[in-house]
Amino acid sequence: MMEYKGYRAAVTFDDGVGVFFGTVVDTRDVITFEGDSVEQLRREFKFSVDDYLSACREWGRDPDKPYSGEISFKVPSKVHRAADAAAKSEGKTLEEWLAKTVEWVAEQTLHPPAYVNECCQDDDQLK
Repeated sequence: MMEYKGYRAAVTFDDGVGVFFGTVVDTRDVITFEGDSVEQLRREFKFSVDDYLSACREWGRDPDKPYSGEISFKVPSKVHRAADAAAKSEGKTLEEWLAKTVEWVAEQTLHPPAYVNECCQDDDQLK
């Protein structure tokens, strides 16, 4: 993960064309960049963030800020108690446990595992 001025970017490599593609994450606005070397990728990332901030100033709007990492929400006391007990049972603070749990649920939601029911692999069993 690359970071510049509080903005973070994820990078992928397209072997077919030999280019790194970067996307700034944690914002609603789309900020992308590319490069054919690590050095160029770093330069383009910084340029793209600076260009984005400059464009926002020109347009008279506030740039979208990266997420702070703080989430505040209310749950019933029964849920609070159960979550705290679960955290303690794993030797974690409630905050650590909630962060890991939310991360896991988000990952499962965005990238659900491909379940394969082995009993149905044979076409004869489907009839």
